[in-house]
Amino acid sequence: MLPNVLTVAGSDSGGGAGIQADLKTMLALGVHGMSVVTAVTAQNSLGVQGAWELPAEAVRAQYRSVVDDIGVQAVKTGMLATAPLVEAVAELLAGTEAPVVVDPVGVSKHGDSLLAASALDSVRGALLPVATVATPNLDEVAQITGVRVEREDDLREAAEALLAFGPRWALIKGGHLAGDAVDLLTDGTEEHWLRAPRHDNRHTHGTGCTLASAVAAGLAKGLTVPQAVRAAKEYVTGAIAAGFALGAGIGPVDHGWRLR
Repeated sequence: MLPNVLTVAGSDSGGGAGIQADLKTMLALGVHGMSVVTAVTAQNSLGVQGAWELPAEAVRAQYRSVVDDIGVQAVKTGMLATAPLVEAVAELLAGTEAPVVVDPVGVSKHGDSLLAASALDSVRGALLPVATVATPNLDEVAQITGVRVEREDDLREAAEALLAFGPRWALIKGGHLAGDAVDLLTDGTEEHWLRAPRHDNRHTHGTGCTLASAVAAGLAKGLTVPQAVRAAKEYVTGAIAAGFALGAGIGPVDHGWRLR
């Protein structure tokens, strides 16, 4: 039987990010993907034109429906939008015996806000403490911790600040820095520096969702966190290299690049 992986995230109507990217990634990596929709967005290659979060009771009902009947081997969270949703999801995760990958989505690839400012305290105090691994990009780690990463040496300080909020592991993604795409994975004791060549491709919509889902897929298969993150980094690097134009703006990464 395939391992079951659950994404708790928003819908991207353009198909490049959100639950659509998550489910494509899970299919490509050989796990059974399931979803709890937290919000619906009107979104395309040019940006987010609108977003509507679901009521917390609808999110709870979806989660319990899946987990109580089918079960999960890993959970990934993405866009949670508001403090009530963050707190509801954190409570659900705390009662689930499965590794949790938290992608603390704050803004879209186009700079559109996907998390209310009032929800940041809930992310810090409720969501991060239940995370097996948290995967913020540089904008998100600055939003959460106040640490601004301007060079590679700053990644360690950002990771330490994030770990203070309780996740077992921090994966600080340095893709916005100059040079090679370098990330730092640490639990505060051991460090793993992950490097990949930077591909000259502007079509990178969905990279954060894809990476977090790939990590969750690896954990569901029984990999350790460092093993799962390294495998996910390799997968998303290939997906970025194969990213393709879609619409008039920024196209998505290619989730099925290995299948071709």
